[in-house]
Amino acid sequence: MAADKPAQSNLEKYAAPKNPALPKSTMKLDLSRTALVVIDPQIDFMSPKGKAWPMTGESVTEQNLVPNLLRLFKAAKAANMTVAVSPHWYWGTDHNWKIQAPVEAMQHSMKLFDDRKNELDVAGFENSGSDFMPEFKPYIMDGKTFLCSPHKLYGPQVNDLNLQLRKQLVDQVILTGMLANLCVESHMRELLEQGFEVAVVRDAVAGPKLPEGDGYMAAIINYRFMANAVWTTDEVVAMMEGKA
Repeated sequence: MAADKPAQSNLEKYAAPKNPALPKSTMKLDLSRTALVVIDPQIDFMSPKGKAWPMTGESVTEQNLVPNLLRLFKAAKAANMTVAVSPHWYWGTDHNWKIQAPVEAMQHSMKLFDDRKNELDVAGFENSGSDFMPEFKPYIMDGKTFLCSPHKLYGPQVNDLNLQLRKQLVDQVILTGMLANLCVESHMRELLEQGFEVAVVRDAVAGPKLPEGDGYMAAIINYRFMANAVWTTDEVVAMMEGKA
């Protein structure tokens, strides 16, 4: 995967409007009550070795996603911030669901995040598509990051993310990860409904690109309408370092 940022012309279609109608964000971070939340930082989504790379690779590369997330992990840990990961894993019994929407059916057919027999068996997990990107593992597996139970569809309603954040007196969330228009957007919506102040890092998320549409484009519009802030990695790192 190319680490260099793409030419600006490639990203013009995602640029913020020159004359926005909506008011500017008033969100100000208080790092003592802020968490970096990373959704699905897993090989199947973010690596050329992953099963979903044919549909995610272009967006991951355009957004410089992996290097940007690595910067955010480093800065959050240096600032002693709360960090939480909301992963996506399937067990064998999940494939017997009798109701599936199109993306669910696609993920099951591709066997995404499907490298463990059940929640108690970790055989086959290490370095599989379900595993975390190796660049991130030192920060995820440091004994301080909250590794939440898996979300099975898109949002955190069925995992323990909200509980873990509330137990740390967190009410501000910096949201990153994948997929932009599915899990990231669903997490954003639920966290907003639960009373959190939510900022999305626009170049630390990426989405699928399929004949049905550009997932990143679908998401960035809704982020602008609903998130308390839409920031860049540079902006967020500067805040974490106390420079903004």
